[in-house]
Amino acid sequence: MNYNNIVKATFISRPNRFIANVMVDGAPVTVHVKNTGRCRELLVPGAKVFLEKSDNPARKTLYDLVAVQKGNRLVNMDSQIPNAAAYEWISAGGFKKDVTLLKREVTFGNSRFDLYLEYTDEAGKTRKAFVEVKGVTLEDDGVVRFPDAPTERGIKHIHELTECLKEGYEAYLLFVIQMKDVKYFEPDREIHKDFADALGEASERGVQVLAYDCEVKENSMEIRDPMEVRL
Repeated sequence: MNYNNIVKATFISRPNRFIANVMVDGAPVTVHVKNTGRCRELLVPGAKVFLEKSDNPARKTLYDLVAVQKGNRLVNMDSQIPNAAAYEWISAGGFKKDVTLLKREVTFGNSRFDLYLEYTDEAGKTRKAFVEVKGVTLEDDGVVRFPDAPTERGIKHIHELTECLKEGYEAYLLFVIQMKDVKYFEPDREIHKDFADALGEASERGVQVLAYDCEVKENSMEIRDPMEVRL
């Protein structure tokens, strides 16, 4: 996934979860933050950030904050891009080789999942699968974790994926790690123990928990390599 019109800036403060104050070419500017998570370990005063400049002059904020430099690591923190990157990755054959159908936002019962796909397995049989995508930006000493705040919605998604298995679908929970050069992924038990427990139970029942890192540049993010998952 690519961005257009990237501008470098310096982070100053975040008055609320929707906006941030930054310095662009020596002038203070208020920008939209494309991630409502806490991101406290990323958005620290003085951090180098990257903005996408909008071509819509009617917008209240001219820029979107999409990435931040954390030490030697560039982290994408756009919460909308993991779904788009997953769709692009699956379309290109990165997930399953013989995908015959791929759709976004597909309803199953009372649930709506990020992606639905059909593919042909090695035996020539058509497989049907739902994929729920979660973006991960929380990193500590090379270990990446999710969530960065309690998420009852995340637990709901886990339970819904388990229900799909009963109807013969495959179910995947895909954690898109929005950075490179990290060690492994694990649920953050300190932040939300119930989410971690639900994830472990779902895995035991057949939901496949996957994590992939990403090649992140100032103007793009692409899913790359599988990572170890520790539940």
